Amino acid sequence: MATFVLVHPAWLGGWSWRKLIPLLSAAGHRAYAPTLTGLGERAHLVHPEVDLWTHVEDIVSTLAYEDLDQVVLVGNSSAGMVITGVANRAPERLARLVYLDAFVPDDGQCLLDLLPDDRRTGLEALVEREGDGWLLPRFSAAPWEEIASRAWHVTDPADLAWVLPRLRSTPFGHFTGTVRGGNPAAAQVPRTYIRCVRFPHPGFDRHAEIAMVTPGWGFRRLDCAHLPYITCPDELAGLLLGLVEGGRAEP
Repeated sequence: MATFVLVHPAWLGGWSWRKLIPLLSAAGHRAYAPTLTGLGERAHLVHPEVDLWTHVEDIVSTLAYEDLDQVVLVGNSSAGMVITGVANRAPERLARLVYLDAFVPDDGQCLLDLLPDDRRTGLEALVEREGDGWLLPRFSAAPWEEIASRAWHVTDPADLAWVLPRLRSTPFGHFTGTVRGGNPAAAQVPRTYIRCVRFPHPGFDRHAEIAMVTPGWGFRRLDCAHLPYITCPDELAGLLLGLVEGGRAEP
């Protein structure tokens, strides 16, 4: 039996893994999907001091209070920052890190460091214009309906009716907090990068290319868009189950 801890990205919540968890459970594994502070059902806890390290502590606390060991820690998109921080804090509890179409920071980087300058400037402008200087409402000027359908490929009407009302502005500290390294044990945790090939993104392509040639990393391609746990949970479940059953990395 494997133990999965699934970490959602900005704007979403633990609710977003609802389709995937039963598939992992049906195969005999445990799965947890904690919600980061200030999002989902914890949106009432949002305040300007919430940052990346608040979210790292959310997951570290989940591992500790649920007594979880040999965890397969999965992070999607901006949650790649979170799971990298968790690996530095609690590597002894982890069996594998899985970067699901996620950012992979180096020590001392924040998420904004991994974005092109124009994209970073656009996000900062949204924060000032619509987020009182500390909340990021979304990742472009387009409305959420357009972002979800065009960028994320969430097109099923039932999915849109489920997802859109649950999206929440994210504390900008999630994006500006820097990853702190220094724990040599963290480097020993095996890592896998999953690239969702229906989501064009040069940054994720770069992370995937690095993973393919770096010792200690595995690599998988998934023929899905950026939020596969919403749009193609069966395919994602099959891939994750293959990892814990000893599937080989693609060349």
